[in-house]
Amino acid sequence: MTADLDMDAALALEIYRQMQLIRRFEEECSVQYMRGRIRGFLHLYIGEEAVGVGAISALEDDDYVVSHYRDHGHALAKGLDPSAVMAELMGRATGLSAGRGGSMHLFDVSRGFMGGYAIVGGQLPVATGLGLAISHLGEERIVMCFLGDGAVNQGVFHESLNLAKLWNLPVLFMLENNLYGMGSHIDHTHAAGRDLYTSADSYNIPAMQVDGMDVVAVREAASEAVRRVRADQGPVFLEAVTYRYRGHSMADPVQYRDNEEVARWVARDPIPSFVDRAVAAGLVGQDDLAAARAEVEEVVAGAVRFAEESAEPSVESMYEHVLG
Repeated sequence: MTADLDMDAALALEIYRQMQLIRRFEEECSVQYMRGRIRGFLHLYIGEEAVGVGAISALEDDDYVVSHYRDHGHALAKGLDPSAVMAELMGRATGLSAGRGGSMHLFDVSRGFMGGYAIVGGQLPVATGLGLAISHLGEERIVMCFLGDGAVNQGVFHESLNLAKLWNLPVLFMLENNLYGMGSHIDHTHAAGRDLYTSADSYNIPAMQVDGMDVVAVREAASEAVRRVRADQGPVFLEAVTYRYRGHSMADPVQYRDNEEVARWVARDPIPSFVDRAVAAGLVGQDDLAAARAEVEEVVAGAVRFAEESAEPSVESMYEHVLG
């Protein structure tokens, strides 16, 4: 692996800081879940940080991001307030959705983060609709839609890709292939095999595959895809092959994969891999990294304190924001 990186020192340090923030935030979420402060389902992004950070770093601030139920990492990479995210996870009134959405439904219109969605594939028509709105309004922004490998076999996946191509919509479909749909390995669940990006061929959508454990490779591939979408060339499909280090959710004992497989992927951990390259390229030093880690620890600890000290939604607010 070459140490040459096409970025300056500031960007390299920011990429490291974002991946480290997501890792430590998710590790703390695991702790808070075990303490009973986060309830319901909790799907962690540990191991997949290079995809979210690499892809979202290619966007402009006013571009949209739509996510799935493993959405914490995307939210943080898009610049959402970690304290408001943690408060939402704990069901507090100061959360992004006033404690009503929880882990799988993070949302912040001000940052262009248009939600995590608990239904597999449920985000795809939302992203396509946003692309249609952008097209009608003549805006310059684009939509980045994250989806998991399990969504590829949903009917709405094909409907969304078909309409996006027919209407030439500015949508980048960003597939995170972590090889498992819940507890089933991809080899047993997908007729298309591991190269899921070929699914876009049926709709004449340009598609490519990238190493999702390499944040630089993801950023470069996403930047090229974003350039094509922004140049009115229609939708693009990008598959990042990655791996989740934890179970499907916190309720998953992960008894369906062996330790050797996990060890092979942990050896490719995207954070230390990037650090080695950035240090070798002379972009960051150990003092820079230590300062970034200290900042991240403070941010995560502050997010927990903020959430713990925040009130739960009042009973009187139960019917607020309810349409009927």
